[in-house]
Formats: sequence, C-alpha cells, structure tokens
Amino acid sequence: MRRRATLLLCAFLMLGAACTSRRPGVEVDSAKLGIFKALPPVMDSAANPITEEKVALGRMLYYDARLSKGQDVSCNSCHDLNKYGVDNQPVSDGDKGQKGTRNSNTVYNAAGNFVQFWDGRAPTVEEQAKGPLLNPVEMAMPDQKKVLAVLNSMPEYVEAFQKAFPGEKHPVTFDNLAKAIGAFERKLVTVSRWDKFLGGDQAALSDQEKAGLNKFLDAGCQNCHNGVYVGGSMFQKLGLARPWDNANDPGRFSVTKQEADRMVFKVPGLRNVEKTAPYFHDGSIATLEEAVSKMADHQLARTLSKEEAGSIVTFLKALTGELPTDYIKEPPLPKSTAQTPKPDKA
Repeated sequence: MRRRATLLLCAFLMLGAACTSRRPGVEVDSAKLGIFKALPPVMDSAANPITEEKVALGRMLYYDARLSKGQDVSCNSCHDLNKYGVDNQPVSDGDKGQKGTRNSNTVYNAAGNFVQFWDGRAPTVEEQAKGPLLNPVEMAMPDQKKVLAVLNSMPEYVEAFQKAFPGEKHPVTFDNLAKAIGAFERKLVTVSRWDKFLGGDQAALSDQEKAGLNKFLDAGCQNCHNGVYVGGSMFQKLGLARPWDNANDPGRFSVTKQEADRMVFKVPGLRNVEKTAPYFHDGSIATLEEAVSKMADHQLARTLSKEEAGSIVTFLKALTGELPTDYIKEPPLPKSTAQTPKPDKA
C-alpha cells in the first residue's frame, strides 16, 4: 500500500508539473507590433554608397584626435563606441574642457534616424559629422582649411582618400571626410533580442519583458517611439501634456525661429537606451525609471506607479543590442610628419 501511495503521489506531482509547463505565458497582440520593424544589416544611403575603403578611412577619422584644435578630442571622445556610442555625461567635454549645452546622442543606429541632432539641424550623419569639427566648444578647428592641412600632411591619409574616392583629382576634401565617417557610422548596427522577437521568435523575450511591452503599449509610448529604431522618426514638443520643468533650451526653435517649434526636439530612438544615461536633451535625468515616469507625466498626462515604470524599463532593457566589437576596434592611425600641425592649446 505504501508503495502504491508513493507511486500515486509521484504521478500526481508529475501531472501537476506537466500542467504547469503547459500554462500559457504572457502574450502580446501581434497586431500591435506592426508599427515596429527589425534592424537592417546596414543603413544604406544612395547619396553615399558604402565601400570597404570608405569605411576603413572613416574608422580612422572617427578615432583621430588630431582633427581637433588641441589634438585631444575625437569623435569617439563624446561618442565612445565601447560605451554604446555615448560618454554617459550630462554634457560632453570639448576643447580646453569646455562644456556643451546638450547631451550627446548615441551614434549606434543613428544613421537610420530621419534627422540628426536634438534640433534636427543636420539631415544625415554625413552632415552631422561636419558640425563638431568646427564647433568652437567641441573640436574647435578654426576652419575647413586647417582640417585639410592635417590630413594632407600625412601620406597615408592621402592614399586612403585616393582609395576611398577613386577617380577624383583632389579627393582630400571636407565633404569626403564627412562621407567616410558617415559610411563607417552607417554600419554601426546593434541587433538585439527585440529583433528576434519581431521576427517571430516568441521565446526571445521573457514573460516579464513581454508584460513590460504590453504596459509600454497600453501607456501609449509607441505614439512617438515606433518604427525600426523605436523612435528617431519625428519631432515632438517636450511637455506636450504638462509643461516641462526647464524651458531654457528652445529646441528646434533655435533652427527655424518658428514659435511653434519652441521646446520641440527630435524623439530619440530607444535602442540601447539602458546604456545611454543620463537622459533627455540636457542629460538632466539619471535613471531610466525616472525618465519613463517623466515621459508618462509630461507627454501622456499619466501617472505611472513605481511597479508600472519598472515593468516598462524591463522591456526597454530588451532593446539593448550587441556591440560589433571587431568592427569598432580602434585602428592604427597614420603617423604624423614634420608637416603635421602641432596641437593648439591657446
């Protein structure tokens, strides 16, 4: 009898385990996922076709601090590729330690955004690449001529430009510099489990992440954060439902001078958002939980509980992709020559 009872108990436990394993997990309405898309392998541009030679040149230029006045600031200084394309500071340090006024956006997946910079003043990453070089607070080069003097002083750079832009009589130009950096950035793609989920792999996200996704959708976050990059496809007024606390930065108004654009900014993409703190155009918010709560309050007129905000953050962490470690490896740079300008610390 004891043996029979033991067998029955075991059978009961096994049946219970089997039933538990068959319980349905958290489900997400597939009809609501149509506004999102998986990342492309590269972010192509008909105006700037990607070639291996352009990418190789762009990678060198991206890391070369000699393109700054003091020769101590590179693109990678503010957009550290090993830190998900940011420096994790509210605002970055530029020439002679000067501080900018806006938080540095990540360069990962940025080439797919509809415009660049918080105020959208550059339409492409190629145009964006030109800005920091001549900005007196950032890399502070006085003019394009000085930038080209640095490049032309090194035969290895001249040869690299000739390979990247064959057939051009004078390939070392400011526009070609920007095209090379742009070509390099157009392959800075970080595929995540989110992409697998969008591709039909339901197991790619945990039940907790799916629950967070449902909360994200229920709250209305997808009204602005949608598409391939979960954002990066539109402008929006900051403080749409309730005025933002700090209105010192006029946003896109500084570009258009149109009153309707005051406090309007590009909606950032949320891919890798877990890694790109602090948040917002001024880097004023330190944690993702607070950023989510602030957005719900000021943009959607909704008050999220701590648990609700935490659930959404759990989903957002699933948007963190893999860094392309081989692709972003810092290359050896051309050696300076006697003709290479010296650092200007004045």
